[in-house]
Amino acid sequence: MNIVCLDVEGVLVPEIWIAFSEATGIPELRRTTRDEPDYGKLMRFRLGILRERGLGLRRIQEVIAGIDPLPGAKDFLDALRAEAQVILLSDTFEQFAAPLMERLGRPTLFCNTLDVAPDGMIAGYRMRVADSKLSTVRALQSIGFDTIAAGDSHNDLAMIRASKAGFLFRSTPAIEAANPDLPAFTEYSDLLGAIRAAL
Repeated sequence: MNIVCLDVEGVLVPEIWIAFSEATGIPELRRTTRDEPDYGKLMRFRLGILRERGLGLRRIQEVIAGIDPLPGAKDFLDALRAEAQVILLSDTFEQFAAPLMERLGRPTLFCNTLDVAPDGMIAGYRMRVADSKLSTVRALQSIGFDTIAAGDSHNDLAMIRASKAGFLFRSTPAIEAANPDLPAFTEYSDLLGAIRAAL
């Protein structure tokens, strides 16, 4: 049996931190896992900026409330879910993802959680498991599933390569150039076709 594992930000919804960067006028927050392979380093950098600027969870959630899925994302996901089991694997956080999942038709999402102080400031974060995307793919394989994976960033490469079929979607030129063996797509119809062929 197959399970399709999809990244979320950059694949189905816009990058939350880029949207927050634009809303707050803080260009440093535009850095994502497309730019920084070390997720821990990236999150420490982000949380440091939030503390310096006095920005808490509520302000981020206000920005997220105005974010819609990427054009065509829900139709793509609906078509895929009609043919296969799908799990969204993301390094985002429960406190960020809820309204976005509502707009995508409540797909299954595995992500992480934030530690929020009583004053609403983000005190830290807890990863669901180390190397969460690869660990999840390996766990699914250990109980008899074949995985098919797609994503756009450095933190997606391990799950893509560990799967029986894997694809880059709307990735960066640098990531595509460093991984020339991975099929890369920019249109949902092409990604859907490739996944169907792998099922």
